[in-house]
Amino acid sequence: MQAVLDEVCEQLMTTDESLIRIPDVCKATGVNYGSVYHHFGSREGVIDAAYNMLFSKLAEGDIQVLRDINDTATTLPDYIAALAPLVERFSSGPDRQLRRSIRVRIVAASITRPELKMLIGLTQTRLTDELIRLVQFGQDRGWLRNDLSARSIAVALQVLIFGRILDDISLNPIDSKDWEFSMGAFFMSLFAQS
Repeated sequence: MQAVLDEVCEQLMTTDESLIRIPDVCKATGVNYGSVYHHFGSREGVIDAAYNMLFSKLAEGDIQVLRDINDTATTLPDYIAALAPLVERFSSGPDRQLRRSIRVRIVAASITRPELKMLIGLTQTRLTDELIRLVQFGQDRGWLRNDLSARSIAVALQVLIFGRILDDISLNPIDSKDWEFSMGAFFMSLFAQS
């Protein structure tokens, strides 16, 4: 069934889900049509499982980057040096624009599909929890502001990153360097004043 999910994920990256046909997926993967329905229950079950796999795959790389910072930063300069590139990594470039659009598309699909919402909700919770851990790490050492909850900072950072999808579709989007500078200034405002 992994081959089926891989094929559906590949198609979801380039086409609308309404155009995905299970017989075509079976032909491309060599998997029996009946086996697909037995395993996933329905066409929507296949699509939901593929969306979940895709959402998880996109989030896992970000989660690992956040874990690495928590595991390696021991001083404020180390922490700042590790966090500074995150603004660029998480929000700039055509690859990130594609990642944002796919994740937003999956979230939009989950609004009317409770099973998908539950599946991707677990992954999103892990991502948010890891970001909270990173913020708490800085707060516990007095590096980040403590007057804001770690959760509100974590969610605000994600809102800024994923909210950029609205500018991605603008006919006159913000210049990436201008965006990075603005987000860097916002990020620096989260540090505790000495």
